[in-house]
Amino acid sequence: MRREDREVTDISVIEEILLQCKICHVAMVDDGLPYVVPLSYGYKIQSGNVLELYFHSALEGRKLDILKRDNKVCFEMAHEGEPVHSETPCNSGYYFASVIGYGKTAFIEDADEKCNALSIMFNHQVGREATFTPEQATNVCVFKIVSTDFTGKKKPKPNAE
Repeated sequence: MRREDREVTDISVIEEILLQCKICHVAMVDDGLPYVVPLSYGYKIQSGNVLELYFHSALEGRKLDILKRDNKVCFEMAHEGEPVHSETPCNSGYYFASVIGYGKTAFIEDADEKCNALSIMFNHQVGREATFTPEQATNVCVFKIVSTDFTGKKKPKPNAE
């Protein structure tokens, strides 16, 4: 990372960023061309700083076709704060926090695991618990990205004194 002063490696701070974000952009390669999709997600951090991102989708489509051919992905989520205005336009921008990483996609077929993943996603997106039935889980594709290669980046607003 070029701006080491903005790098976030503390997993608890990365989790704070993940909590603020609701959309994850997942990038993949389709016949040599980049393809990126914004997706709602849920997450779990396993011991050893393993990040699992959970997604659901229709049972068929371009994204799934690509991921079945090549499960390697890049992902990004960001939380924008307020703008930073400067006398010098090049120093203007936004306060922000983001997480970016690389991982591999795995499709979840087990009904109980699918229900658990859907519950994790619902809780992250809506902020409350929900239980899903195996019948509900059969109507959607559920997959996860497993990553050990991710980092955060943050340009925080200076504390008002």
